Amino acid sequence: MIKFSSGAMRQVLDGVRRSRFADANDLVRRTLARHGLLPDGGSRPLHGLHPAARKRPAAASTAAGGNRAKAHGLVGDGAEFRHEQFECDAGSRPFRTYVPSSAARGVTGIVVMLHGCTQTPEDFAAGTGMNALAEQHRFVVLYPQQSRGNNAQSCWNWFSRGDQRRDRGEPAILAGMTRKAAVEHGVSRDQTFVAGLSAGAAMAVILGETYPDVFSAVGAHSGLAFGAAKDVPSAFAAMAGRNRSVAGSAGTDSTVRTIVFHGSTDSTVHPANGEQIAQDIVSRCSEPTIESMKQGAAGGRSFDRKITTTADGLTKLEHWVVDGLGHAWSGGQPEGTYTDPRGPDASSEMIRFFFNTADQDI
Repeated sequence: MIKFSSGAMRQVLDGVRRSRFADANDLVRRTLARHGLLPDGGSRPLHGLHPAARKRPAAASTAAGGNRAKAHGLVGDGAEFRHEQFECDAGSRPFRTYVPSSAARGVTGIVVMLHGCTQTPEDFAAGTGMNALAEQHRFVVLYPQQSRGNNAQSCWNWFSRGDQRRDRGEPAILAGMTRKAAVEHGVSRDQTFVAGLSAGAAMAVILGETYPDVFSAVGAHSGLAFGAAKDVPSAFAAMAGRNRSVAGSAGTDSTVRTIVFHGSTDSTVHPANGEQIAQDIVSRCSEPTIESMKQGAAGGRSFDRKITTTADGLTKLEHWVVDGLGHAWSGGQPEGTYTDPRGPDASSEMIRFFFNTADQDI
């Protein structure tokens, strides 16, 4: 679902300047095919999408307004789904904020959700069902939106060196946006989390590395490890599972707790990338850890779940590999793109992990 025409498109447009968009897009798709990322020269859809999602646009566009969002189940009675804009020295991005009606009883935390390529905040909200979980557990959800002016396919620029560092680029924008929301809702770092899909997952991992003082846990679904790429060619290699060299940490002293989901048949972002995220977390734990493996089934799919805990019982890592899942959000809703309704509910499992509880009421 990282349609890497994103970064490649930007370089193509820089090279040909005023050439027609259609010509540039054709060149990019042929480049993707040459790297084995789009089979049959791009004539077939990417693997892992829910069949209905391939035929349907985003569930609710930004311009659709509150009524359409409510019709798609994105806004509960008494809740708010705000359109907002954040600006700082590093740049600006629009975003949506979901404040559940249940927040009147007190906000329990903030979850930042980073969409994948070609998606919108509304689409991602519909596919993950995160707003319904927010109502149940009383947390606020931020849905930052990537601008097509900053990436032709609305991908977060996880492969760009300028967007992999603290106090620069997209990490600075997203962290600043989150800090502002945390102050507004009276939420501490221990109650602040970030998750994403595909390119959004790769950026979530970057935020965990560069801003551990802002985010206390990360959820990475079908993503890539920190430093997996530094430019377009290395990004192609990383996505295909051919580049295992990782740049290492961003210079922070600790790792944030991380939950990883990846499909065993993901042909867009190779499952080796999920393994690399998990390995990075475990290798950098400063204290002894205990690993256990659990197997199970949910929603018609089996899964392996590796759990890494410290001696005092804190879970540092959960790594889920879902059998037969492609490049799609596990247990997602068909109203959104890049979802698969089969398998464990990644959204619910991430919320359980973030808030470190198995209880229904956080």
